[in-house]
Amino acid sequence: SRSRSSWLKGVVRRSDTNARMAPQERHKVLSYFRPDALQGRVALVTGGGSGIGFEIAQQFGKHGAAGVMIMGRRKQFLDDAVRLLEAGGIKAAACVGDVRRPEDCDAAVKETVKAFGSLDVLVNCAAGNFLAAAEELSPNGFKTVMEIDTQGTFNMTHFAFPALKASKFGGVVTSITATLHYTATWFQSAPVAAKAAIDVLMRNLALEWGEFGIRCNTIAPGPIEETPGLEKLSGGAAGRGTMEFPGIPLRRAGTKAEIASACIYLCLNEYITGHSLVVDGGDWFGKAAFMPREMVSRISRSVERGSREMGPGAGTPPSKL
Repeated sequence: SRSRSSWLKGVVRRSDTNARMAPQERHKVLSYFRPDALQGRVALVTGGGSGIGFEIAQQFGKHGAAGVMIMGRRKQFLDDAVRLLEAGGIKAAACVGDVRRPEDCDAAVKETVKAFGSLDVLVNCAAGNFLAAAEELSPNGFKTVMEIDTQGTFNMTHFAFPALKASKFGGVVTSITATLHYTATWFQSAPVAAKAAIDVLMRNLALEWGEFGIRCNTIAPGPIEETPGLEKLSGGAAGRGTMEFPGIPLRRAGTKAEIASACIYLCLNEYITGHSLVVDGGDWFGKAAFMPREMVSRISRSVERGSREMGPGAGTPPSKL
């Protein structure tokens, strides 16, 4: 039977050295969890070939996961990611697929179970995003973001249900969203709608699937360093190391490892479901800064053009749009 205190058993006390660190430096601690915290669990991470998704897959493996399947659309990126994971002693595999295609989602779940024997954790991390004034956002652009984010999340979760229901640990679905829709965000009409829908979907699935021991939550990151999202939305400033964060109470961007740690925590605490865990340093409390429309168009064109020419090894994957 499952231990009701498994999340406590997975936590490691910070060392005296870490406790003495300045508050602004403590985020550099490698992990707050035991190396075997996720022992025996199998995870499937969409968008796992780069960015936050790759870090989640890597940290799951470092904390004892029995296997990690990463899913994405570009085989070369996935192959490179698997090599990196395996070099770290992590049991990993990759599945090429598009979350917008139901048949690809079904295949990813089946391949995960075939490769590792089960599926205990699904992380929906595939996403699309770009800056656009609402009047300049094309119907196809809006549709693309909604399909990748919202429809893709539903597709994956739908096909994962039987395997998650059979999990001996209790199935876990964690979807990566945002705080964009908590108030309103300039020039983000498509992702605002998509992320809001995912939050509501996860709460509803938490209600309906609780009787099967499946917990569904979301994580809402703020600006995260070394990610394509921050690079795109900063107009390239993040890649040049010139970003400042005076509007964030903690005065810094988050790290990919901090989002991965939040994912691990939600796997371990068996009484959290239907919750949106905000990991943003207090960013969403601030009022969004206004950006002139002409600047949005110029930045969007420039960053999209550059991102299509770069792969994950350079920090920014080709655009999904």
